[in-house]
Order: sequence, then C-alpha cells, then structure tokens
Amino acid sequence: MMRLGLSLTCALALVTGALAVPSQQLDTRQQPFKSTVITTHTEPWAFAFLPDNRILLTERRGNLRLVDPTTKAIGTITGVPAVAYGGQGGLHDVALHPNYAENSIIYLSYAESGTGGAGGAVARAKLTLNGNGGSLSGLEVIWRHSQKFGGGLQFACRLLFGPDGTLWISSGEINQMTPAQSMTSNLGKVIRLYDNGTVYAGNPFANQGTIQSQIWSLGHRNPLGIDWDAQGRLWEVEMGPMGGDELNLIQSGANYGWPVVCEGKHYDGRTIPKHSTRPDIAPPKAFWVPVISPAGLIIYKGSLFPSWTGNAIISGLSSMSIVRVTITGDTAQEAQRISMGKRMRGIREDKDGAIWVIEDGPSGRLLKLTPN
Repeated sequence: MMRLGLSLTCALALVTGALAVPSQQLDTRQQPFKSTVITTHTEPWAFAFLPDNRILLTERRGNLRLVDPTTKAIGTITGVPAVAYGGQGGLHDVALHPNYAENSIIYLSYAESGTGGAGGAVARAKLTLNGNGGSLSGLEVIWRHSQKFGGGLQFACRLLFGPDGTLWISSGEINQMTPAQSMTSNLGKVIRLYDNGTVYAGNPFANQGTIQSQIWSLGHRNPLGIDWDAQGRLWEVEMGPMGGDELNLIQSGANYGWPVVCEGKHYDGRTIPKHSTRPDIAPPKAFWVPVISPAGLIIYKGSLFPSWTGNAIISGLSSMSIVRVTITGDTAQEAQRISMGKRMRGIREDKDGAIWVIEDGPSGRLLKLTPN
C-alpha cells in the first residue's frame, strides 16, 4: 500500500540482512552530488534513454512524454494504450527493445481494466519520432496478469531486458497476497519471456502449464525494481507490508516467501512468520524495518561515482531518500542513506555514469545527479 513519509530518525532505525545497523554506522552526509533539474511532470513513474540522448518518460495518468535534456522541451507520444488510472495504477514502465536502433520497438507496462477490476499488462509498439513528439503504431499486448482485482494496488510491472535479449517483468500481486504462492497465477512473480512475449524455453517450470511456464521466481509482493550486476546476476527490490522491504538476489525457481514469511507485519498488526522459520524459502539479502518503500533500483556500473561501482542504488518513497547498499559476494548491507526531501520514484544510470531520478507526485521533477 501507499506509505506515508517517515522522519529521518525513524528511517535510520533499520534492519539490513539479519543484523541491526546503528544509525551512526551509516553515511548520512547530505547529497554527495549536484542535482540538476531537467523537467517537471505530473505523476511521473519511469523513463528510458533514447540513442539520441532524449528521454521517454511515463506519467501515470497515461501520458508518454519525449524529453530533450538539452533544451528541456517536453513533447508527447500519441497512441499509448488506455490505462486504468487509480490507486497505484496507470501507465508504468517503459523500455527499449535491445535492437531499438534497427526496429524502433518500445515496451510499456500499465494497469488495464477488465473483468474483476484491474491488472497489469505489457505491450510493445513501433515508435516514430517527429520533431518534439511522436507516435506509436502496431501496438500489441504481449503479456497480462492472469487475474484482475479491485483496489488498484501493487501492480509493479518493471521491465528489464537481459544480456541475451529476453524480457523480464516484475509482477506484483495486486494486494491479493495468496496468488504470489500459486503456480496457476502469474501475480507476485518474476516473469521471463522472449521479446515477442512467448515463453522462454529455459524457464524452470516451462513444461508445467501455460501460467507456470512464464515463471522464473515466485513469492513476491510489490517488486518495483530489478537490475543486473556486472556478474550477470539479477537483483530485485520489493515493498513489504508494515516493515519487511527486501533486496533479493533472484535465482531460477526460487520462492521468496510472500505471504508465508516476511520480516514485517500485516498492516493490522498481525504477525507473519520470519524467513528463518522456513529454510526452504530464499531469504532477502537485505531487509528494512521500518520501511524505505523502494520504488526503483539500479546496480551502479559507471565510474563517475567510483566508490559506488557495484552498489545497489535504491530510490525510496516514504524514506524520501536514495539508499546505497554495498554488495559483497552474496551479501548486502546498507551503507548510505541520502535525504532528498521528496518521495523518489524512478532511477536510471546513463551511458556516462550519471544517475537520473524522478520524484513522485503531481509535480515530480526529473533530476540528473553528477558528482560535486
């Protein structure tokens, strides 16, 4: 669910991995970078860099914008599918096909209306740019949530292409909990497909049924960030309920536990068994109590921030921060929390190693972060 802002003092009373981390061990220096405001948007959710350095940016009400960082001009891309705007739903992620330079294909994830309420969907289309704007054509829905529900919460649906060109989707459980453990539902899963939406032949449950064949991992709640590290490993961040946000190292066929186990509690105060009670379930590499509300993730690969290379950089909503987590082998530990003063939504790294973020809300700014 939507989280309210936390005070910095409360936010630093966190748990990462299995160890409590006193606040004095964290680097809380204010903003070790220069923030350059590029543009301001209405409920921005995600963005992607085009080869010509312009940016595609989604706004949750259903607008796809074309941003020129040099002139700060904002254009509109037409032909976007209708979205189910409400709660946390709307137009979500945007990603370029690995061969975009040759085929001009982009991918969008969004909430769509249907029988029972709303569910997540992924579509692809050809993008034609024209001056400061453009249009989509040949739009094709290639994946959908297998169920739709009311409430408008926890769709997730981050998009990421792998080194081999396969498409990865982080599928939320739409606040229904139990589908995350069901192998006949694709809610609460990490999904792996070919670029045209067909099932990847190497998935761990590929021969077990139509839904099962899509699934790479299960037991996820609201997975809002996924990225690769330099070793080709997939990392994921997801929101817990009242406590229990997680950073996970995603493995083929693994179960990450929701809602059977969690380091947090239900919003009504009911307890949930901890990961330690179920050794058959993959525990998080780091978790947070209280929450940081992770909304995006990159594993930093650049050199502009040399001490950050290989770290997980997480954008936080209720924590109003950027959270830096060091990764050593298979272990992870929060190292720094940088106050941003706003709910932070999306995060990306550009080809030069600069970090870009967007703020959440009705006047969310697109910011470029470079070293001081």
